[in-house]
Amino acid sequence: MEKVIVIGANHAGTYAIQTLADNYKDVEVTAYDRNDNISFLGCGMALWIGNVINSSDGLFYATPEGLAEKGANIFMNHELQSVDFDNKKILVKDLKSGEVKEDNYDKLILGVGSWPILPNLPGMDLENVVYAKIFQNAQDVMNRLANPAIKKVAVVGAGYIGVELVEAFKAHGKEIVLINDQNVLNNYYDPEFQDAMKQNLVDNGVELALGEMVTEIKGKDGKVSGIKTDKNEYEVDMVLMSVGFHPNTEMFKDSSLDMAKNGAIIVNKRQETSIKDVYAIGDCATIYSNAMNDDAYIALATNAVRTGIVAGHNAAGTGIEMQGVQGSNAIHIYDLTMCSTGITEEVARRQGFDVGTVTVTDTIRPAFMPDNNDVTLKVVWDRESRRILGAQMMSKEDITLALHMFSLAIQEQYSIDKLALTDLFFLPHFNQPANFITKAGLLALGK
Repeated sequence: MEKVIVIGANHAGTYAIQTLADNYKDVEVTAYDRNDNISFLGCGMALWIGNVINSSDGLFYATPEGLAEKGANIFMNHELQSVDFDNKKILVKDLKSGEVKEDNYDKLILGVGSWPILPNLPGMDLENVVYAKIFQNAQDVMNRLANPAIKKVAVVGAGYIGVELVEAFKAHGKEIVLINDQNVLNNYYDPEFQDAMKQNLVDNGVELALGEMVTEIKGKDGKVSGIKTDKNEYEVDMVLMSVGFHPNTEMFKDSSLDMAKNGAIIVNKRQETSIKDVYAIGDCATIYSNAMNDDAYIALATNAVRTGIVAGHNAAGTGIEMQGVQGSNAIHIYDLTMCSTGITEEVARRQGFDVGTVTVTDTIRPAFMPDNNDVTLKVVWDRESRRILGAQMMSKEDITLALHMFSLAIQEQYSIDKLALTDLFFLPHFNQPANFITKAGLLALGK
C-alpha cells in the first residue's frame, strides 16, 4: 500500500487528507501537525473577537477525530524536524513527550503554511504585544481585551486582518490607532477605494497614522506603554502586529526545493515541487495567477483548499491541474463592503501592462425603487490583448456575488469588448436595465 504523509493539517492539509481518505482506500494517509486543532477559519477571527458571533465553535469545520474516522492516521502536537528527500524519510518531534521519531513516505505533501512577520523592533518582547494567526492567538487577544487596564490599542498594519481587528477592538470600547507605512488595503485596491475605507474608519472613530513607520514599542514595568513611529509617539496599552505573513519554509532554505525570493515553494499546476513525489500546498507555496499569467504568492484560505484537493488527487495518481486563481477577496467594515479580484491598476502598471480602466458609480436599482444604494465598480484591462485583468467594487449593500463573474472572466481571458453586451437579467428588485456592469462595458468602448 502506498503511503502519503501530509505535513500540516490546516485548510490545505485538511482538504488533502480528506481527498485521499474519501477517494483512495488503497492509500495509507498519515498527517502531522504541531498544533492541537485544525481547520480554524482565521477569516472569522474578527467576528469572534468583536462578539458578532458568540463563540469560536463554528470557526472549525473539521476535527482530528473526524479525519481519523475516515481512516487517516492523525498526529497532533507533532512538529516536523527535518526531511531526507533522497531517502524519503522525515523526523518529527512529539511536543508533549519530547520523543523524536522517524517515518517513511512514498509521497510527501508539505502544507506547512505561513506565519506572521514579526519585525525586529525594540520592545517586541513586552507584555501585551500580540499577533493574530491561529486559534490560540485569537484566544489570547480575547483574554487581554477583557482587562479594563487596556484602554487604547495600536494596530500595526492595515491589511485585511488589521482593518478587521480595528472594528473588533472598537466593539470592546477600546480606543484605536491604526498605523501603517502606506495607505489601507494597499495590495487589494486602488487609491480611490483605499480612501473610501480610510474615511469609513475615521467616521467611526478610528485614529489613523498612515505613512508612518514604527521604530519602537515603549514599555513600563514590562508592559506596553506606548508606540513610537518615525513621525509621532502614541500612548497605548496593547500592540497588535499585523504587517503580513511569510511562508513557513525556513527549514527548507538549504534543500534542493526550488523556492521563490520570499521563501514560497515553487510548484506547477499539479502542486508538484522540484523534487519528485513531493508536493506543496497552501500558504507555503506559489500559485498561478491568471491575471498576471505568472506564478505569484497569494495566501488565501480559498486557494489553500483548492491546492489541497489537487495535491491529494495527484499524490494518489489521478492527474488533475489547478486552473489558476484570481486572488478574489472581500471585506465588510462598518456597513461598507469592498471586494476585488485579479490585479489593481497600480499592480498592472508595475507588471508592465498597457493599462485601461473604467469606473462607474451608480444606484444598484432604478431610482424609483425605495430600497437602494450606490455601487462603485472599477474594471482594469490590458489594452494590447483587451483581456480583463481585475475588478474592484464597493457599496453599502452586498454586491459581492457580482465579483464571481469578473473572477471567471479573468480566468477565461474574457475581453473588455464583450462586457457591454454580456447577457445580464433585469428586474427592478435587483438591478437597472443597463446595470453598473453593462455601463462599465459601454464606457470602456466609448459608447
